[in-house]
Amino acid sequence: MAQRHLDPTDPGAPEVTGDALAVYLRAQATEFLRALRLHRETGGAAAGGAQETVDAARALRRSARRISGSLHTFRPLLDADWSEDIRPELAWLSGTLGLEHAYAARLERLLLALHRLSGAAVFPEQSVVAAGTAAQRGGSVAALAGGARAAAAAGARTAGRAQASLAEAPQDTTGPARPAPAPDRGNLTVGAAKAGALLERQLTLARTRAHSTALQALGSSRFHAVADKVALLASEVPLTPAAASTGLRPLAAAAEERLTDSVAALPLLTAGHPYNAQALVHGLSPDPAPHPQDGPWHQVRLLLRLHRYAREVLSGGGTPAEPGLPAAGLALNRHRDASEAAGAAAQAARTPRITPATAYALGVLHADQRHEVEAARFAFQQAWQKRAVGAS
Repeated sequence: MAQRHLDPTDPGAPEVTGDALAVYLRAQATEFLRALRLHRETGGAAAGGAQETVDAARALRRSARRISGSLHTFRPLLDADWSEDIRPELAWLSGTLGLEHAYAARLERLLLALHRLSGAAVFPEQSVVAAGTAAQRGGSVAALAGGARAAAAAGARTAGRAQASLAEAPQDTTGPARPAPAPDRGNLTVGAAKAGALLERQLTLARTRAHSTALQALGSSRFHAVADKVALLASEVPLTPAAASTGLRPLAAAAEERLTDSVAALPLLTAGHPYNAQALVHGLSPDPAPHPQDGPWHQVRLLLRLHRYAREVLSGGGTPAEPGLPAAGLALNRHRDASEAAGAAAQAARTPRITPATAYALGVLHADQRHEVEAARFAFQQAWQKRAVGAS
């Protein structure tokens, strides 16, 4: 009962009005400008450069997400034209700055998975193995399907390991994630080594392009317009005249209700079983579009983020504890990472003229990441149940 009394969404707690939203938005705008100054001071180092630049870009994204999310949740209390003008720009900025980190994390995840699936030891330094360009045609699709079937045969063990890692992982995700050194591919099989080299070539190229795109975005007139609006936000928040006397809790409760409804639409009964193979459905589809089952889970992840930001506004910028919420967010983040990694493996398997052994390794890797998706869904289901119990 004491925890419920401290809950900022509790109707019995003191009223929180639009003034608290103004304080929160000004604080986030100040963090945005501070991160921008740090990024400029470090000079926007090249891809994989100074850690200070990486931290500054991450802080820019974090502030942009919180401002955009708060404008979405509490938009009735803000000037409509101004809010609708800046929100898409903040989303564009956050997405552009996040691509480079996403490609780097995806490559690391896939290389580590290749070593785990090959039974090879992970070494602290990476030795680059040149990828051979084989001219063999045909057999790739069959090998990809065979790799997926081989991984499906060992799927229960894969899902179990992923579930254990989710359960044992620390729940504090506030600190920056520093990528671990990529593993050596020296002890991999020929197919796995060539698959790793292919993935490294494709994702490193994508990461370099994303870095160039981010630098161009930060120097564009579009970004300067966003930065000017955020600078004005740091001093004056365009609230409506009625915002000072309007409570924030009904709007925060509406955000939580949207989250609850979206979770209720998920197949949590199926996800409650640690191995059910639902995440593998359509796994061998030739359609390069994202996996059709993942969309609702990604939507829940976004709604959970909006709910968390709304709680931060109500608590004055802090991060109030909610049973099961950090674990649920972590599980959905891993669901997103595994889903995108599986898509990258499938895309690499569609590369023309790769050897059957390479396609087989990519098929195993794709199925392994789809099993990780399933394990993340199971972990989310368990965390959401704890949240429901804690709230009762």
